[in-house]
Amino acid sequence: MVTSHAVAVPRLVIAAPSSGSGKTTVATGLMAAFAGRGLAVSPHKAGPDYIDPGYHALATGRPGRNLDAYMCGPELVAPLFAHGAAGCDLAVVEGVMGLYDGAAGRGELASTAQVAKLLRAPVVLVVDASSQSRSVAALVHGFASFDPQVRLGGVILNKVGSDRHEAMLREALEEAGMPVLGVLRRAPQVSAPSRHLGLVPVAERRADAVASVAALAEQVRAGCDLEALLALARSAPPLDCAAWSPERAVASAAAPPAPAAAADAGPGGGRRPVVAVAGGAAFTFSYAEHAELLAAAGAEVVPFDPLADEDLPEGTSGLVVGGGFPEVYAPELAANEPLRKAVAGFAAAGGPVAAECAGLLYLARSLDGRPMCGVLDADAVMSQRLTLGYREAVAVSDSPLAAAGTRLRGHEFHRTVVEPGAGPAPAWGFTHPERRVEGFVHRGVHASYLHTHWAAEPSVAVRFTAAAAAHR
Repeated sequence: MVTSHAVAVPRLVIAAPSSGSGKTTVATGLMAAFAGRGLAVSPHKAGPDYIDPGYHALATGRPGRNLDAYMCGPELVAPLFAHGAAGCDLAVVEGVMGLYDGAAGRGELASTAQVAKLLRAPVVLVVDASSQSRSVAALVHGFASFDPQVRLGGVILNKVGSDRHEAMLREALEEAGMPVLGVLRRAPQVSAPSRHLGLVPVAERRADAVASVAALAEQVRAGCDLEALLALARSAPPLDCAAWSPERAVASAAAPPAPAAAADAGPGGGRRPVVAVAGGAAFTFSYAEHAELLAAAGAEVVPFDPLADEDLPEGTSGLVVGGGFPEVYAPELAANEPLRKAVAGFAAAGGPVAAECAGLLYLARSLDGRPMCGVLDADAVMSQRLTLGYREAVAVSDSPLAAAGTRLRGHEFHRTVVEPGAGPAPAWGFTHPERRVEGFVHRGVHASYLHTHWAAEPSVAVRFTAAAAAHR
């Protein structure tokens, strides 16, 4: 039996009235500024975003972790937070979209407001003040009063144009009784470049990203009242919850049926089955908990870079290829023919492969006309249409990742199309918001556009590790 413990980590949620207001700028700058003062800062991101946590990790030196009440369920938000924030002096949670925006048609579910309430954390509202003066008070008043359970502790004004503009904004907010905790002037030199799916990931521009994060820290130090923000964070009451644990999650997961060989040490003696996980600049989308769950289930997790490595890690008996931007690196991925052949050979031999989104594209026959691994009888191309949103899914076919009938919630986010759209044995059947099948199950391969969070269903890590052990 796991008993609850008081989690007393000081914490702030950085929110905004809408996307584009400057949440990432402020949250990343605050993380870096406080880390620069010697504090151990735990970085978190509400929602399914993969890119912002990369900047958070750069700012703090700790893994950026997601808190997604849709994919993992509201009941896991506080435990996952406690797991990531253990031993830290401060936690900063960057929100998603506008403060009260969540899963479409599901009320507050997966909104920043819901996460703040589940964490009992004060909220700092980042307001783009570039085109308003006294109206800022009405805007902030509306956000502060919309849900009395959300504690709005202060405002950081972003994109302020001049001293006179700042004075008008401060006067209006003083009338409204709302503390101004920071004022940031327009500073385009510290913004990160964007493209078709948002910011460019840290792994693609590390040197520039380091400089950008340092500049953000300096901007926040100069424009924000760090002592007041720290005091606000310390005012958060203790959370009564047990920290999530990958070991406990694996122990409590229903063990999947597996061949007898899965329990045998095999030719490698007592060595754990090696699960190779794609990384590098082309495959940057992953949740830290996935590797932790695989390790807890008995795997030796070994990263590799499909842009640089010409073979899979020695002893690979399971392969995970997550999300990222292979379309940006299609020429380089195509040029690495030795690795493409190694991946194809591993899959042809029945090796267990779990591929999400970018991984699906890499396993296809071609991507924008360039040869990929050819594991799947399908071709992928960039399109003008953005496919975006939460999904409810049920596994259609048995695979090393999930038994047929396994239900998961996930997220789609891509501008590519795969033809055919699903193989003869689809991976998932979507039940919400629309009904369709998607993905491929072929031999030991499970490939799909759907991003999932394994903390919601740790049995997939147990099942995949067992399949890797059996294949070895």
